[in-house]
Amino acid sequence: MQETELRLVEGVDYRTGSPVAVEIEDGRIRDIRNIKRSDDLPWLAPGFVDLQVNGFAGIDLNALPLSAEALFSLTRMLWAEGVTAYLPTVITNSDEAIEEALRVIAAAIREEPLLERIIPGIHLEGPFISPEDGPRGAHDPAYVKPPDWTLFQRWQNAAAGRIRLVTLSPEWPDAIDFIEKCVRTGVRVAIGHTAAGTEQIAAAVRAGASLSTHLGNGAHAMLPRHPNYIWDQLAEDQLLATMIGDGFHLPDSVLKVFLAMKKEKAMLVSDVVSLGGGEPGEYETHIGGKVVLTPEGKLHLKEQPQLLAGSVQTLRQSVSYLIRKQLCKLPQAWDMASVRPAAYLGLPALRGLAAGAPADLAVFKQTAGEIRIFRTIKRGCVLHETG
Repeated sequence: MQETELRLVEGVDYRTGSPVAVEIEDGRIRDIRNIKRSDDLPWLAPGFVDLQVNGFAGIDLNALPLSAEALFSLTRMLWAEGVTAYLPTVITNSDEAIEEALRVIAAAIREEPLLERIIPGIHLEGPFISPEDGPRGAHDPAYVKPPDWTLFQRWQNAAAGRIRLVTLSPEWPDAIDFIEKCVRTGVRVAIGHTAAGTEQIAAAVRAGASLSTHLGNGAHAMLPRHPNYIWDQLAEDQLLATMIGDGFHLPDSVLKVFLAMKKEKAMLVSDVVSLGGGEPGEYETHIGGKVVLTPEGKLHLKEQPQLLAGSVQTLRQSVSYLIRKQLCKLPQAWDMASVRPAAYLGLPALRGLAAGAPADLAVFKQTAGEIRIFRTIKRGCVLHETG
């Protein structure tokens, strides 16, 4: 793909509301200076960083055979949503299917330099999760299993060392040892799809677990008033938390509480699946089998409407939702989907819209409560442009 390099981008700073000119040199922001206001200026912000992408626009990263062309096509679709970095997410499946998906993704990244700039690693969600109905979510119970370090090393070899985040449940007997080994080798560990008790969660945090994956989801429909694993994770100050802000996975009241509790440690994640951007109807999917996508944008299991089967909305739509519902202001909502996940992964983009930071930018406008991306920039090069 031929890339257009930019030297100057003008727009309204998403944090301050001030019109600025961003000067770019060698893929980095060299300087940001104030300019005169113009009614035609778009907004400027750091590009989105999504820690959990299962698929999008008809492409399922967990449906084999998977090709490098499919991964690149999905990536291009995400550029149109303002995404400048993301973690392809491989979920619970057979040992062989997980290995094959990891191998294809790693090979595609290795062969395409542009993909390597966009994909800083892979997220393995499962199969080391709770086997219980509810916490397991729509993951196939036939493949759920306890943490296995030898098996994980096999998968990490297939991924050429690119597995960067693992979501598991610490309720398994050997989970703490597994977490410690992951952390020692530079792999971040998240708690998710769990039925773990208070002490199991505390032990996981002591061992190095640092994140809650889509907190409040992948849970029993009914929980004890207290204690329970949602309160326990909220109370762990060392745990950051991702949330799905699509209006279906969490009620507004819960989002409000999570945001108040986690403050700067709250992040957004899309958990988007292949039906993202698709038409309402009934579908057959890898995760969940028969699912229904409603006209309102809710994706649930056909036989169990109370169980969701992932999200069909992107980070752009989640940020729009939080702002529209007045759960937070634009700067906070955007940071939860950009600089905070970048900081969690240790990416240079954690500096955001600042001199010296990578020129990873989203240029957008706000229309009728919706954010519309019309230019996505990675290291000063235009990846997507419309209108």
